[in-house]
Amino acid sequence: ALLQSTVPYLTYLTPFTYGFTPDGTLVELDDEALLAAARQGGAAPLMHLSTLTEEGGFSNELAHLALTQPAVQDTLVDNLEAMLVQKGYRGLDVDFEYVYAEDAGAYAAFLGRLTERLNPLGYPVIAALAPKIAADQPGTLYEGHDFAAIGAAVNQVLLMTYEWGYTYGPPMAVAPLPNVRQVVEYALTEIPASKIWLGVPLYGYDWPLPFVQGRTKAQSISPQEAVARAVRYGVDIQYSEQAQAPWYRYTDGYGITHEVWFEDARSIQAKLALIPEYGLYGVGYWNLMRPFPQNWRVLNALYRIRTV
Repeated sequence: ALLQSTVPYLTYLTPFTYGFTPDGTLVELDDEALLAAARQGGAAPLMHLSTLTEEGGFSNELAHLALTQPAVQDTLVDNLEAMLVQKGYRGLDVDFEYVYAEDAGAYAAFLGRLTERLNPLGYPVIAALAPKIAADQPGTLYEGHDFAAIGAAVNQVLLMTYEWGYTYGPPMAVAPLPNVRQVVEYALTEIPASKIWLGVPLYGYDWPLPFVQGRTKAQSISPQEAVARAVRYGVDIQYSEQAQAPWYRYTDGYGITHEVWFEDARSIQAKLALIPEYGLYGVGYWNLMRPFPQNWRVLNALYRIRTV
């Protein structure tokens, strides 16, 4: 029911995720129900490829094999084309995270090879980008993503402008507007605005307090659940004008204080306003597993959803 209520507001639906083995064989996804829902709701299915392993993490070593071993890459590219055709996908979204810094050039070249192979067949290639604010930004999440080279290699990019507030981090907004702006403004120095999708989160987090680095773990919740908890514990929802995000604190039945940050219609409108302000191509949502009907109402009121 959640999927059926969401698909009409989408240009693409992207099942998460196809992986691959060290020899380039695809790890298939049970995506038939999602593909059927996309077709029924008028959204184009977009294939998603990542280095996610069965353990739930992104493998830089697996990426390294695909980027540096010609036989592995040849097999992977052939298998991707075959799967796009077999399943009726309409394009490819590539999401290699924590790529080794020394593999940055090879990653952009791999994406360029995919574009050259798939574009003549009618398939666009999109790449997900870490939320960088400088070309030389240190950190394993950032160093393998060369914005300029990747932007030149693909048809579009998705900026993963979320997860400042995250499961093991201190309480804060998931996508504070000033931080999102920083990423967008840096990206625009390297990539044409017409190629950029802005990433928007459809979830929030509930942190138990006090926060202890390495021990505290936040619970991921839907915006609907965030509002329900505020009502349940009788607390007022605050709104951070700086972060452009709602938040509040409550004390549970065990006497533990919690801090909650999430999204609402106001915070979504503030993010969507960046699209015309900077001339961006569009918006991509992570993810569709939690109910947030306010987002779709705001989106539909502000924009005409493109079909492909």
